[in-house]
Amino acid sequence: MFKRITGALMRGILVAVMIATPSLLLPDYTTDATEIVALLAIVGAALTFAEYYANYPSIVEFRDAPPLNRLRFVALFLMVLLLTLACKNVYEPTAVTNLASDIGRTLGRFSDFPYSPVRLVTGMLWDGISSATLQKVRDAAGVAYVIALTSVVLFIGAVRLFGWPTRNGAFNVWVNLPRFDPTAGGDVVYRLKRDGLVNAVLGFLLPFLIPMLVRMASDMIDPITLAHPQTLIWTISAWAFLPASMIMRGIAMMRIAELIEEKRHRASQESDPVNLL
Repeated sequence: MFKRITGALMRGILVAVMIATPSLLLPDYTTDATEIVALLAIVGAALTFAEYYANYPSIVEFRDAPPLNRLRFVALFLMVLLLTLACKNVYEPTAVTNLASDIGRTLGRFSDFPYSPVRLVTGMLWDGISSATLQKVRDAAGVAYVIALTSVVLFIGAVRLFGWPTRNGAFNVWVNLPRFDPTAGGDVVYRLKRDGLVNAVLGFLLPFLIPMLVRMASDMIDPITLAHPQTLIWTISAWAFLPASMIMRGIAMMRIAELIEEKRHRASQESDPVNLL
């Protein structure tokens, strides 16, 4: 009981810190709606604590199958932290913010090539934007996209090299996939593979599709202004994190389907009298 409470409390505190990081680190004159951010941090911490303290699942998937959710959280936290430090370097430069800015500049230049998601993000911006803002968006997109790709690669390594999730004990589908109903009809393996493939494909395509859709809609609505630091941080983080999270979810679901198939195969061999001879 004590371990569960402390674990849930620590997760809640970390979520609150992540949400509040831009408001805490950026100067006061670049931070708007501090009260709203504080409220969101409290709500996020409370929901996280309630989810991980409860015995029964509700909405969080793979809560007892580390390190999937840990990779997701670390990836998002790194995106928010590095982008916040890079934005702060414009107003209050220090050695740490200079380092974050240099990392962003390097990754932005490295990932800015024709037809790359980073190039598409800069292409969705409205005409007449300043070169400084354009470079900030490019650097932020480069940092976020590289972190997202790294988290996906690390999770693939956890699956293929370390046998996720079998190294953590028995995998409980009901606890780790609370929104998946195995009795809804159809073969469970087929549905897991189908849903996993859809998530993986959408996660791969979204970084390319979102900038194109924003650019197409710019004739009807004004594009989101990315000149404001907090808008830049959360918009770019969401653009990179959500597709990466979908890809990891898709890989996880296809992995669960693979384990169910292996279990079925072993059970059929053990029940086959020919194999017992």
